[in-house]
Amino acid sequence: MTRTTSKATAMSGDADRAPRFETYDCSDGCPVEAALELIGGKWKGLALYHLSDGTKRFNELKRLAGSVTRRTLTKQLRELEADGLISRTVYPVVPPEVEYALTEKGEALVPVLMALRNWGIEYALPDPTASAGRP
Repeated sequence: MTRTTSKATAMSGDADRAPRFETYDCSDGCPVEAALELIGGKWKGLALYHLSDGTKRFNELKRLAGSVTRRTLTKQLRELEADGLISRTVYPVVPPEVEYALTEKGEALVPVLMALRNWGIEYALPDPTASAGRP
């Protein structure tokens, strides 16, 4: 299966947001690489994970993410929005209130995010019992 990216998508973001490949097939790229290109980024997966249980305001996402800067989180949220994975709603109040939520496309990632979470628990986090037998 070959998927061609649209020029509008490729040109809508910054120059560094242009797709790595014009098309994705198993000779130059693959579906895994195409998916990782959309969700890759230090804070994107975490933002998607936290949005999986409902709409969040910007400051709530920032608090949940921890040490991310406002600028970096804003940039990655805008990229997720541009890629159609999240929606951004701005309410006309002072100060502006902004809420983020998963789109249908983003909701389709929830099982993948939960599988990554489970894998992380099993294989990526340190085993607290591993050092129990050591002096």
